[in-house]
Amino acid sequence: MEDLINLSFNTAKTHGATYTDVRIAKFKTQSIAIKNGKVEEILDSESYGFGIRTIVNGAWGFASSFNVNKREVQKIAALSCNIAKASASLKNKSVILSPVKPLKGNYETPMTIDPFTVPLEDKLSILSETEEIMRKKNGVKISEASMNFVLKDQIFANTEGAWIKQKIMMSGAGIEATAIGEGDMQVRSYPNSHGGQFITGGYEFINTLRLKDNAEKVADEAVALITAKECPSKKTTIILDGSQLGLQVHESIGHPVELDRVLGTEASFAGTSFLTPDKLGHLKIGSDIVNITADATIPTGLGTFGYDDEGVPAQRTDIVKNGLFVGYLNSRETAAETGQLPNGAMRADGWNRTPLIRMTNVNLLPGKPSFEELISDTKDGVYLETNKSWSIDDKRLNFQFGTEAGWEIKNGKIKRMLKNPNYTGITPKFWNSCDAIANEDSWIVWGTPNCGKGEPMQVIQTGHGTSPARFRNIQIGVGK
Repeated sequence: MEDLINLSFNTAKTHGATYTDVRIAKFKTQSIAIKNGKVEEILDSESYGFGIRTIVNGAWGFASSFNVNKREVQKIAALSCNIAKASASLKNKSVILSPVKPLKGNYETPMTIDPFTVPLEDKLSILSETEEIMRKKNGVKISEASMNFVLKDQIFANTEGAWIKQKIMMSGAGIEATAIGEGDMQVRSYPNSHGGQFITGGYEFINTLRLKDNAEKVADEAVALITAKECPSKKTTIILDGSQLGLQVHESIGHPVELDRVLGTEASFAGTSFLTPDKLGHLKIGSDIVNITADATIPTGLGTFGYDDEGVPAQRTDIVKNGLFVGYLNSRETAAETGQLPNGAMRADGWNRTPLIRMTNVNLLPGKPSFEELISDTKDGVYLETNKSWSIDDKRLNFQFGTEAGWEIKNGKIKRMLKNPNYTGITPKFWNSCDAIANEDSWIVWGTPNCGKGEPMQVIQTGHGTSPARFRNIQIGVGK
């Protein structure tokens, strides 16, 4: 590999490149799903190739190939330079990279059991037994159970002297029951919707999820939702469970602090951001107890790694401190443009894609009360659990979220179930209404394996550490 990488550097230099980086990566994936007693999917795939970024005449070029050999490396390096030259003819400004110390390093996801060494029969057995429990519940018409594993094995090098090897493993699983009856359809998921819960780690994580132990409860709640009371339309106090709050952080804080959105380079597809540079250090985006970090060093976080795809080491960055907006996610280029230090947020979802600014683990730090104290301290409100739907404008200001289930809170106790709960808000006003966050005992780093961004679309893995939190005077039931 060293010979191929040096060949790419030399070829790019002869074509005018002032900077070159190379990523050679192999991806291995496995997806398994059982639905209504039948195997729905068994998918094993591998992808291997390389991508070369260059700067020529102050502009970026990028090209890639799945043929990893000397002749192809020369061809792709030259193509990347030619693309950069064409881009330079239309540039408004030259690319400047914030300086970083070139690092040589290795990083591997800590794990006990490699998921790809576990027999398929063992995985199918767990899923089949779990799905059968849900399917046998009267009223459940669709029952699903799935597992997913992804291994990324990559070498990164650049002409500044960086040389980094990484192996990152993602593991996850989930179950879902759909009940149909009385002209209605309701869904309950565990341990989260949209595929379940995911971490960076090995197969040992699957056993901690206790899928079989939770299957009956999931099915029971799906059926109970059919006859549950409809969520009322009113302003009230809400408490969001950790998984829903993770998505709230993702959509209303994580995306708007991506500096490429702020500067307009992602505006055509992903939208821009209300967090413009004039608000940095000035906007009170949340109440005093709201503290949010972007942290790629948290164990098991789905946005955890050793180095980003520019060779910048994983780190923790303050985003919101005591309610004040204080930080962005950036790249070396956007850091230089705004006078910041690079904070390791550039990642690509494959060897054939150029890196973009992506969330790492964007976390709402825990508060002081326990979850039980949070409930008991609430006289009247609604507890909302597990995301079902979401919508947010392209500046990340106005939003509406729906959850799978809700429960009334009366005089500090959780009461009857509510179906089709939803809530709406405006981002700064919403976060400023937060008056309590549960402590670290219920703090979980939730995995989001399918965050989309870019053209062509790139799907990346992010994490969000949260515990349940309370928000006052929030509009619920907006769909009715």
